[in-house]
Amino acid sequence: MRIGSFINPQHIFRAFKYAVYLLVTINIFLFFQEEALATAQTFSQGINLVDIIQGFASTIDTAAWVLLLLLFEFETSILDDQTLRQPRVQAFFIALRTFCYGFILYASYGYISKMLLLHNISPLAIADLCNQLGQGFSSIVTIDEYPPLDAQSCATLANQELYRLDGQRVIGSATDWSAIQWLAWVDVINSLAWIAVVVILEVDVWLQLRGRLEGRFVSISQLIKVVLYAILFAAAVYWGLLGDFLDFWDAFLWLVAFVFIEMNIFQWQAETNAETSIGAEAV
Repeated sequence: MRIGSFINPQHIFRAFKYAVYLLVTINIFLFFQEEALATAQTFSQGINLVDIIQGFASTIDTAAWVLLLLLFEFETSILDDQTLRQPRVQAFFIALRTFCYGFILYASYGYISKMLLLHNISPLAIADLCNQLGQGFSSIVTIDEYPPLDAQSCATLANQELYRLDGQRVIGSATDWSAIQWLAWVDVINSLAWIAVVVILEVDVWLQLRGRLEGRFVSISQLIKVVLYAILFAAAVYWGLLGDFLDFWDAFLWLVAFVFIEMNIFQWQAETNAETSIGAEAV
């Protein structure tokens, strides 16, 4: 194979696209590691099956989204229209979609539950906080980081009005709790915005397969998605400034990944229009 054929812009673009897809897949394991450490503090008495969605919402959400992303990639870029219209293929895709959306909605419920959980705090009156070192108390770093109370965090929290997560030994100042409560709200808003994006994408794909994706709907769809992507970008910036790097990095990668899906749909529509024009000229 000649070097020139390997260094093809299309090959480079495809390699970059699939590298992004690989990175969002890796984030499943990174979120699991982060949330496993966090649940050891927020569910110190042990986590049951019902509470798993609160403790591992990001892990479950990301895994379902990766599978849904791959479905969109197959539909909009890899498989041809004839294959996609086959009843068996459609049934298989519907089954996978149902599975994905079930977990995505479940994860969204988890974000809401987690946000409500983090609002269940009560004042904590301790005369000398540093005497509590080694007693199982944890302090707040960010929404998924609650390291054990140590001399440094004790000195930081000393002489501040403290609050404790009900039923747990996670403590922090009013400012600390306000910060992670806002981060939890951003998780909820981000989750609902992404659900709205994929609902519109589903309609785009459905209309495209039936040759009904017309200019008027495309304009309305693009306008709504611009607003939703702006909300998602704002969430990513918020995480970058006030959250942790993994949340920001994950949000950025997902925006890039769905830009690729939007480009797939644009190219798919252009190719369909070109084929229609050629068919009309032949007639």
